[in-house]
Amino acid sequence: MFGAEKGSAANLDGSALAIGIVQARFNESITDSLAQACLQELAAMGVQAENIRHVKVPGALEVPVALQAMAESEEFDALIALGCIIRGETYHFELVANESGAGVTRIGLDFQIPVANAILTTENEAQAIARQVDKGRDAAIVAVEMANLLKTL
Repeated sequence: MFGAEKGSAANLDGSALAIGIVQARFNESITDSLAQACLQELAAMGVQAENIRHVKVPGALEVPVALQAMAESEEFDALIALGCIIRGETYHFELVANESGAGVTRIGLDFQIPVANAILTTENEAQAIARQVDKGRDAAIVAVEMANLLKTL
């Protein structure tokens, strides 16, 4: 929910982490902003640029298979999914949103790796623009927090 009380994690340190990012190109101006905000937040938490692998795929439905390849490599402590699905005039929105979301979740569970899902699902472009920076940052924070947590469990 936009404007939700999310709480905060104390002093997140990503300096020892390797992060994989999969960005959908569809609605690229939005996903580029998501990626820029995400990368800036990762850097602010100490994640080294050489420990980040950032790839692009055509759209949200292709994100899970790229995440799966990254998870299978066992090179990453956490993964991040970036994309933007804007409702259109057909049922296609629901199909893409539901299937990409389910695929992203499945990767995390199947491979026991944190996957921060920042694939926006909005009614219109204005909603996507309003969320692009915050959700990019949130994805970075979730990835680092969950990677550090799982190392302790």
